[in-house]
Amino acid sequence: MKNTEYDFESVVDRKGTNSLKWDLFDDDVPMWVADMDFKVAPAIERAISKRADHPVFGYPIVPDELFEAYINWWDRRYGFRMSRENMAYSIGVMPSISSMIRCLTDAGDNILIQTPVYHVFFYVIEDNNRNVVENQLIYENGGYRIDFDDLDEKLSDVKMMILCNPHNPIGRIWSEEELLRIGDLCRKHDVILISDEIHCDLTDPGVKYNPFESSDNVITCMSPSKSFNIAGFQSSIVHTENPELLDKIKNQMHIDNSDSCNVFASSAVIAAYERSEEWLEELKDVLYENKKIVSEYLASELPIIKLVECDATYLLWLDCSALKVSSKVLSEFLRTNQGLFLSAGIDFGQNGDNFLRMNIACPRDLLKEGLGRLKAGVTALSIVKNQF
Repeated sequence: MKNTEYDFESVVDRKGTNSLKWDLFDDDVPMWVADMDFKVAPAIERAISKRADHPVFGYPIVPDELFEAYINWWDRRYGFRMSRENMAYSIGVMPSISSMIRCLTDAGDNILIQTPVYHVFFYVIEDNNRNVVENQLIYENGGYRIDFDDLDEKLSDVKMMILCNPHNPIGRIWSEEELLRIGDLCRKHDVILISDEIHCDLTDPGVKYNPFESSDNVITCMSPSKSFNIAGFQSSIVHTENPELLDKIKNQMHIDNSDSCNVFASSAVIAAYERSEEWLEELKDVLYENKKIVSEYLASELPIIKLVECDATYLLWLDCSALKVSSKVLSEFLRTNQGLFLSAGIDFGQNGDNFLRMNIACPRDLLKEGLGRLKAGVTALSIVKNQF
């Protein structure tokens, strides 16, 4: 790997910092929650330190500079042009989606998701008394594709679709053609489309990300939290060119108290988008190298597990079907036997049960430690299985 200007090699001790990833459980190597074990970009650290130097931490407002940072970033990198009047601030993508479910659908309505998918999509639909409808992705030849015939049929009886682009956990960037087909089908069936694009910046080097084109029935959720490891500041944006939808969303987010701003959030977001682009590009190189380390390790040391093809996110989807054990059993065995916590695929839908999700956004030493524990755990599991 080429030399980097920034520190992506030091293992940072996060224990004792009220970290969800490291302090909720006592696992030795937690590789589940989707945050990174890297230090943030220096510009972000400086911006937060500067704000912390001011001794008053009262109620903040969301400054125009934050919206301008979003607008400039998406225009410069993706050609996705937004106007301030089409944007609303929120404390996070999932709180935004929860609010949109409440104000744009009714109890008992059907909402479609494409499984296997981010498990919180299930919760946010069901907890709001709506019904989950699954358009199951087709897994073949080591990769995934959309079942468009099934999607067309299912959309005829749903009120809303939640798209994940890039897709978590499979790491797919949907092509322009696929996005156009999805958009056409949603318009055909008068379905509101929410596009969660929180992982959009985390592509393999040189790989093009395709944002969903704006239209009257499309709402895009975006945030720098994954890209710059600042999820703890709770900041995101909702964008739609439909003023009627936006007014309803703003009103609901206000009712839900999810439109307020953390006192440090604006400083972090502005520093990320305006002064940390070079850091992000180096991060993408590091993540790509980590992905290659996993791929080569599995091929040489643990060929019974296959890496699913992917081109985005720092979340790898591991095909463990040859082990012939449920993902929940496998995940729990790895934790108990090796102190390694990988996400069980069943959490992402029934069609994810042969898989594990691995977070590789960590220094190489920690990644190699996790891979060694994975091999040791699989070996131990095979010995246990052979005893019966």
